[in-house]
Amino acid sequence: MGKLDDRVIIVTGAARGQGEQEARLFAAEGAKVVVADVLDSQGEALVEEIGADAGVRDGKGGALYVHLDVGREEDWQAAVATAKDAFGKVDGLVNNAGILRFNELLATPLAEFQQIIQVNQIGCFLGIRTVAPEIADAGGGTIVNTASYAALTGMAYVGAYAATKHAVLGLTRVAALELASRRIRVNALCPGAVDTAMTNPAQLDPGADPEAARGAVAELYRKLVPMGRIGTPQEIAALALFLTGEDSSYITGQPFVVDGGWLAGVSVL
Repeated sequence: MGKLDDRVIIVTGAARGQGEQEARLFAAEGAKVVVADVLDSQGEALVEEIGADAGVRDGKGGALYVHLDVGREEDWQAAVATAKDAFGKVDGLVNNAGILRFNELLATPLAEFQQIIQVNQIGCFLGIRTVAPEIADAGGGTIVNTASYAALTGMAYVGAYAATKHAVLGLTRVAALELASRRIRVNALCPGAVDTAMTNPAQLDPGADPEAARGAVAELYRKLVPMGRIGTPQEIAALALFLTGEDSSYITGQPFVVDGGWLAGVSVL
């Protein structure tokens, strides 16, 4: 018996990185997963893999792909309609999609700042507003928003990103208060450095050596993080599973930091 049997969960930004691992884990735990992204070929390939996985062949898990630009209201409406047509309901959401740009605050163009707001902040808002009524109609469920380590502290050169992630945390708390009576729990993941292409864009450079790129980032976080390493997408997915399943049944409105101890403080050693 899986921890998410009979659940139907939308995961945004699920074609790669943290979202991919969340989709894989949720399906393995019995959920019907709606893999939502703008990376169509990668998302469709992931759904094929999940469908062929031995862990979901018993019909208790599975996946479908929907194209979803989280900043577009019409895309959200279409994604929910597709999910309901396929599975009959929606009772969970992981607002995972997000973008990161590195730039000094005073050098950040307005268009770049607005783009980050559109995806990270407005995308999260639209997800909550569109999906929460469906979750309520299904009898209740969960929303997990992906905030960040940077939602709880400052970080130089990611000002726009940090601003949006602070906003996501605020949305999470308000949604938890307003949706509790509708049997919807809302919590936030706050990852630190995670070994994905968003943290390390060099992974996407076809001319770069991916192992060298990973090695340089790994060395940086070996020094910064008390546990001496960067996190893995699988570790973030495990926390998303906890917040989506019944193991967290009395938890709502909370940020959950998963950062190897980075936020705890400064070490002099």
